[in-house]
Amino acid sequence: MAGKLYLCATPIGNLDDMTFRVLETLRSVDLIAAEDTRNSIKLLNHFDIHTEMTSYHEYNKYDKAQWLIQKMQEGTNVALITDAGTPAISDPGEVLVAECQKAGITVTSLPGPAACITALTLSGLSTRRFCFEGFLPSQDDKKARKRILEDLKDESRTMIVYEAPHHLKAVLKDLLETLGDRRITICRELTKKFEEANPTTIQEAISFYEKNEPRGEYVLVIEGKSLQEQDAEKQLSWQEMSIEEHMKIYEDQGISHKDAMKKVAADRGVGKREIYQALLDKE
Repeated sequence: MAGKLYLCATPIGNLDDMTFRVLETLRSVDLIAAEDTRNSIKLLNHFDIHTEMTSYHEYNKYDKAQWLIQKMQEGTNVALITDAGTPAISDPGEVLVAECQKAGITVTSLPGPAACITALTLSGLSTRRFCFEGFLPSQDDKKARKRILEDLKDESRTMIVYEAPHHLKAVLKDLLETLGDRRITICRELTKKFEEANPTTIQEAISFYEKNEPRGEYVLVIEGKSLQEQDAEKQLSWQEMSIEEHMKIYEDQGISHKDAMKKVAADRGVGKREIYQALLDKE
């Protein structure tokens, strides 16, 4: 009988956040695959867990995934843990999960801490709709980084981004340049004694970190562009062309003159009568 893969969330700071279910699983499985065994041994020792460990990380994620799958096919139950938080979130665990699904290995996830959700709930920004970007492409890959930032420019959902301290200033400047000044909550030391969730703006954050060196791992929760702002920008872009040009776009699609006027009026945020009168004045 084949073994299973257990995705075990571990604390992101406060060890009291470890769940009873994860503890029981880490003790009962045959093997623990850890992102960094040197970090994980401290966690396991704290909870008096002596299960065998093996490394599974960014640099061996493909080859080691096949080795782990073979073990599970032979009946080994494997728990996957990351250095902190939930496996497969900005983590090579996503590769192992995908490969297990291809191989028909059962995967189950044991919920627990996740820095992105913790930061979102502390942010004071909208939690109804949000998107998680993880780490942006590095500054060395300027093309990919610019493309992702441009994609975020018109994002209406609250955005969550991870960043290391030595890159924080650069990412804040890139966000300001691409998104403009927005509300942002900057979180660090989550669940720890000196936890911080600082609601501010991107511009204010840049000024702060010019005087204060960033320390610790950061989670940035960024306000999305409001739907009203998006609508206003669309209306402004339509107004850059003449009403005749605007009408032609729709009439070239086979739309009747009357219906084209309705669409043009809606695009520009005005009444149909105003479009009708403007066209009359041009005749």
